[in-house]
Amino acid sequence: MSKNIYIVRHCQAEGQPPESQLTEEGFKQAEELALFFSHIPVDRIVSSPFLRAIQTVKPLSKEWNISLEVDDRLAERTLSSVDLPDWMEKLEATYEDLDLKFEGGESSRDAMDRIVCVVEEAFKSDAENIIIVTHGNIMSLLLKNYQESFGFEDWKNLRNPDVFLLKRGVVPFRLT
Repeated sequence: MSKNIYIVRHCQAEGQPPESQLTEEGFKQAEELALFFSHIPVDRIVSSPFLRAIQTVKPLSKEWNISLEVDDRLAERTLSSVDLPDWMEKLEATYEDLDLKFEGGESSRDAMDRIVCVVEEAFKSDAENIIIVTHGNIMSLLLKNYQESFGFEDWKNLRNPDVFLLKRGVVPFRLT
């Protein structure tokens, strides 16, 4: 059995807080995403608990009549609990030093470990085609785990939405 794990970054959203919903364009993107996956027999859908991630995959969940599993480990990484005016530079530094942690935040390694755990569990499951919906920063850390060269500049080039395919023993590749 060939296992396909599709890692999806949520569609365009109104903001960063967990309760931020999709924009009007984001809802259109979610419908297009459902069409994108319409030829793939999806067995399982797992999503971040953030509203924008759930709304991204809701049309697909309805299309395939698959219940949506919510996993807190797919939530976006918190860089810091305090305002960091130079947050972009600080974020870049966390790609070089995976253990770097700011006040109230999570290191890249900690965030990477939790999303990798979700993916490894998916690889061990009976499902053949699994969609995992998450967020840009933690998604980039997952991709870095499987392709070490994936870094800060790659994170900056992610789109909303974005889809990557993970297969055991194969470098992740972008589908969108």
